[in-house]
This record gives sequence, structure tokens and C-alpha cells, in this order.
Amino acid sequence: MKQGQLAVISGFSGVGKGTVIRELIRRNPEYHYSVSATTRAPRPGEVDGREYFFLTQEEFDAWEAAGAFLEHARYASKCYGTPREYVRRQREMGFHVVMDIETDGAFQVKRSCPDAILILLIPPSAADLKERLVGRGTENREQVIARLLKAQAESKLAERYDWLVINDDVERCAQVIHRIVNGCGRPEEDRATCLEIVKQISLDLPKILKSL
Repeated sequence: MKQGQLAVISGFSGVGKGTVIRELIRRNPEYHYSVSATTRAPRPGEVDGREYFFLTQEEFDAWEAAGAFLEHARYASKCYGTPREYVRRQREMGFHVVMDIETDGAFQVKRSCPDAILILLIPPSAADLKERLVGRGTENREQVIARLLKAQAESKLAERYDWLVINDDVERCAQVIHRIVNGCGRPEEDRATCLEIVKQISLDLPKILKSL
């Protein structure tokens, strides 16, 4: 059986990563979403091994010491990590494993698993990103500003990704990722176009931040 790929998907907050990944998995049953381990308590309805692998802090520390994570991080005093063995088993069964993680975690995965495909989702423009963040109505002004500042910092890391994909349409974006994972990606010159878009976003974000 041919081994599946590991696709690591990052993107600016508000770019629509979760929506694109759900569409990708809905359309293609050969994809599995990576299940992370966490030290936070399960929420109502969550099942161990489905939403997360729920670990105590002592268990998490032991896994980390044993090198059992492809990547790990701490958020709001809770620990999260991607179990190396879970990803290996899924890939050996022929499934493509999809991860949704931020830039630091993505680069950790690349060091642990050099054949991982790093994909950065980008918006068509800085204005589009701002409208998505404001339009979803889940953040106040300070939170929107913080997310845009983070996007500005992350834009400087775009060149370290294997592929950049514009999320201007969810269905189209999912199809492009599917082609990339299966070795039928878009022409290489599109990378230069995407990098130019990221450069323009980086230039435009300070102006947008001043207007907020």
C-alpha cells in the first residue's frame, strides 16, 4: 500500500483554514484530520481519541521527553502536541494526514518529518483579510488588531513554505490542495505570484491597522 502524505496547512487568522480543510476532507475520504494530544480537560461531547487525546500534564511531559510528538506548544497554560505514532499509522494505512497548525508548529513538523508538505493559505488582499475578521463578529477591535499584527509577522515567513495557495473560493482552494498533495500541483510560477500578494499584504497591513 502506498504511504499517504502529511499536509501541514497554516494561514493568517481569518483566512479560512478550518473551512477549507473540512471541504477537503468532505470531498476526499482518503484524508484524515490529525488528532492532537492536549492537557486541557474534555469539553461536553468530546471523545478521547476523536477530538483530542486527553493527557495529564505528567503523561504529556513523558511523551515529550520520549520524543513522541512531531510538534508541541503551550497555549493559555495548556499543552498541545501532534503524536508522531498516530500520524505514522495513518500514513502507513494509505491516508493523507492533514494538520492545521501555526507557523512555529509547521516548522517543527518539517524538522521532524522532512517529507511533510507545508502549505500556507493566503487571502487575496489585506483588505479581504480585515473584512473576514471583522465580518465574522467574534473578535473585538483589540483582538482584530492583534490578529492583523500577527499576520504581518507571519507574512515574513511565507517563503519557508513549500506551497502558497490563495483562498479566494473554498471549493477551488480545496481542489488545489488536493492536487498538491497528490503531486499534481499548479505551475511553479504561481508561487511568485503568491509571494507578490503576500508582499503587498505586508505593505498594506500597517495602513489598515492605522484605520482601525
